[in-house]
Amino acid sequence: MGGSVKDVASKAELDNVRQSGAPVILHFWASWCDASKQMDQVFSHLATDFPRAHFLRVEAEEYPDISEAYSVSAVPFFVFFKDGKNVDRLEGADPSSLANKVAKVAGSITSAEPAAPASLGLAAGPTVLETVKEIAKDPGSLKAEDRAKPGGLTDAIKECLEQLINSHPVMLFMKGSPEEPRCGFSRKVVNILKEEKVQFGSFDILSDNEVREGLKKFSNWPTYPQLYCKGELLGGSDIVIAMHESGELEEVFRDHGITTVNAIDSKEIRDGAGKGGISSNSTGLSQALRSRLEGLINSHSVMLFMKGKPEQPSCGFSGKVVEILKQENIDEFGSFDILSDDEVRQGLKLYSNWSSYPQLYINGELIGGSDIVLEMQKSGELRKVLSEKGMIPKPKLEDRLRELINSSKVMLFMKGSPESPRCGFSSKVVNALREEGVSFGSFDILTDGEVREGLKRLSDWPTFPQLYHEGELIGGCDIVMEMKNSGSLKSTLTG
Repeated sequence: MGGSVKDVASKAELDNVRQSGAPVILHFWASWCDASKQMDQVFSHLATDFPRAHFLRVEAEEYPDISEAYSVSAVPFFVFFKDGKNVDRLEGADPSSLANKVAKVAGSITSAEPAAPASLGLAAGPTVLETVKEIAKDPGSLKAEDRAKPGGLTDAIKECLEQLINSHPVMLFMKGSPEEPRCGFSRKVVNILKEEKVQFGSFDILSDNEVREGLKKFSNWPTYPQLYCKGELLGGSDIVIAMHESGELEEVFRDHGITTVNAIDSKEIRDGAGKGGISSNSTGLSQALRSRLEGLINSHSVMLFMKGKPEQPSCGFSGKVVEILKQENIDEFGSFDILSDDEVRQGLKLYSNWSSYPQLYINGELIGGSDIVLEMQKSGELRKVLSEKGMIPKPKLEDRLRELINSSKVMLFMKGSPESPRCGFSSKVVNALREEGVSFGSFDILTDGEVREGLKRLSDWPTFPQLYHEGELIGGCDIVMEMKNSGSLKSTLTG
C-alpha cells in the first residue's frame, strides 16, 4: 500500500493480496490503449488519496489467465475487492464512477453520495480532482474507451490486412494456432467454431507484431481474438460466445453461405421457404407483438434493426449498413438495438422471415441484410430505390450515369447479369474478363430504360455491351475480343 500502484505478475500474487482482507482495486489495462493510459492517471491519483487500499495493475493481454478469471474482454476494466471478496466491477473509461466505487470500497462515502467530475472532492482528495476535470473536458475521447482509433495505416498494410481477412470466408485472428491456442479467449472461440462445424482460417497475431497492431486500428477493435465472416468483423470472444449460445452464430454462417454439417439437411427446406416478406411463420406471433413490430418498422421512413447503435455498432455487419446509409446521405434514419429487447429480436425474425441482423426497411418494406444492401449499393439499385421512395433527390441522368460508370474500376454494362447473360455478345465479354482474371462490376441495362438510352448518348456508342475502365469507355464486344486475342486486355484493365 502506501499510495502507490503495483504491477501484478501472477494470479497467485493477486490472490495473496486479495486474501489479506484489505480493500483491493485491480486495473486491467493495455499499453496500446489511450483510454487505459488516461484512466491510469486517475488510478494513480486515487492510490495517493486512498493509501490504505491496494491499487494493482494487470496487463490484460500479457496475463490471459488472470483476465479470463475475471471475464475481462475489453480495457480499461476494474475489479473491486473488500474483505477478500469481489464486490464490484467497472468496464470502460468513466473517471467519476471509478472514484465513486473506490471510495465505497475504501469506506469514505456512502452509496448515496455519488462522485462526479464537478464535485469529485467529496469522494476523493484534491489530487484526483484536477485530473478528472481535465479528462471530463473531452468525454468523447473516452467514449470509445476500449477501441483503438482507426487510421494511421499505410496503404500497403491495409491491403495486406484486407487480403488476410478475406483469405477465408470465416477467418480467426488469435493468439497461437487452433491446435495450440495461447490464451483462453482464443481457445474458447476455436472450440465454438469446431462445435459449429465450420471450416475456418486462422492467423497467429503473436507471430507478426505489424499485423497485430495494425489490425487493432483497421478493425477499431483492440483485443484478440477477432472473428470475421465474409470480410466483416463479428467481434471478440464475448460476442462470439453470446451468438453461439443464442443460436445466432449458426444463423449468420448459414445466411452468408457458410455451409455447416448440421445445416446441409435443412438448407433445401430453408431455401424453399424464401426470404423477405411476411411468411406463414408470423402466424405464431401474438397480435400485441405483431402490432408493436409494425409500429417500430413504420416509425421511420428508413428503419434499421441492428446490433448496437449507429454511433457504436456492436457487429461489423450492422456497422457496414450504417456506413452505407451515411454514404447515401441518409443522415436521418431510425434504428433499434435488437440486443436490448429479446422479444423484438426473436419476433422480428418470424415476422420478416429473415433470420439474422441487421435488417433494413424502407417505407415499411424489408430491403434485406448487409449482403443485399451492399450489393444494391454497388449496383446503384439502392440509390434508385431511395430516390423512387423520396428519401433522396433523384439525381440528374448524367450524374447518375457517371456514378454508375465509376462505381467499379472495371464496369460492364450488359444485357442480363454475369451469372445469366441475356445475349451472346454480353456472354462473350463476361467470359473474356473471367478468363483474364479481371474483377468487374456490372449493370443490367434491360432493367432500366433510362440508363440504357442515356448511356448510348453519353458514350456515343449505340450498342451493348459497353466496357469501361476507370470511367473511360473501352468499347463493345468486338474491341474487347480483339484486345484479348492480342494480349492487351488484362494489362489495360489491371494497369
